[in-house]
Amino acid sequence: MLEARDLIAYRGDRAVAHAARLDLVEGEHLALLGPNGAGKSSLVLGLATLVRTGGELRYRGAPIVDADSYRRKVAVVFQRPLLLDRSVRENAGLGLALRGVGRRERDARADSELARLGVGHLADRSAAALSGGEAQRVSIARALAIDPEILFLDEPFSALDAPTRETLIADLARVLRERGVTTVMVTHDRDEALSLADRIGVVMKGELRQLGTAEAVFGMPADPEIAAFVGVENVIPARVERATDELTSLRIADQRVEITEPPPPGDDFPLLCIRPDDIVISRTPASTSARNSFTARIVRLEPIGRRTRLVLDCGFPLIAHVTRQSAREMDLRVDERVVATFKATVPHLLPRIRH
Repeated sequence: MLEARDLIAYRGDRAVAHAARLDLVEGEHLALLGPNGAGKSSLVLGLATLVRTGGELRYRGAPIVDADSYRRKVAVVFQRPLLLDRSVRENAGLGLALRGVGRRERDARADSELARLGVGHLADRSAAALSGGEAQRVSIARALAIDPEILFLDEPFSALDAPTRETLIADLARVLRERGVTTVMVTHDRDEALSLADRIGVVMKGELRQLGTAEAVFGMPADPEIAAFVGVENVIPARVERATDELTSLRIADQRVEITEPPPPGDDFPLLCIRPDDIVISRTPASTSARNSFTARIVRLEPIGRRTRLVLDCGFPLIAHVTRQSAREMDLRVDERVVATFKATVPHLLPRIRH
């Protein structure tokens, strides 16, 4: 539906974001994920032709020559709702009014989208009286009311408190499934991306560095910087001892680790990546098929939301996550011994040699 080749987004005369290749399939939901300041918003504004771009951008197979015509087929929701001091219904129908749609049809379509987003009862209220979450729901309803072929969302939840954000994400996910509208969303939040996206593109330092399914991006990050950002806290230097068609045997400090993934071609010293959530913590060795089990000393215990982060010494440093309840039930304490276990299918190897 939308193809970008060597797309460069500019702010003024400065190139701020680049995508060597990006294809958007009709009906899919794509999240552009990355830290603040990475260039995600500039890239999505480039895809929407709202900033100056270089490179090639094609819509339904044809180069975009008439940007105004293309923009009439897409809608953009920004971080701030940008509502006028009019009624909620008038704001929701504003895009339709600018397209010359008559009042009766405009109001009917606006009311329909407001109801879909859970704010239909506010249609006659002044937009100035809305809460932040309500205002953003109206902004999304306004975008959907024009029936866009592509919906661009530029961090629409970033200014909202956590409970408001969670309910809006759940409602938006439902609406997008119902409508089937092709969507590109910018976010720096991993949970938002996982909740709403079919595929994820990771933008780091102005570059689209990885694009794939959530499973591929979170399970097989393309480089150590992406691994760290998507929550793969364990990126451990290793040495290949032996590799067969079935198993790769690695040496990390004085410990042996066995995994099913083959080593990167030509690299005998790869980086071993393991997500903390994939490590099982127990008091005694568990009867399990997992090949990798290590006695570990707890170096630190750090509460993070509903989980506890364990910094372990297994002869090499390892980070694991357990639920707060599990940490209480096992009565985990600093300097105590536990067993850390993970399956051979869990880790991912990154090349340390960059070609």
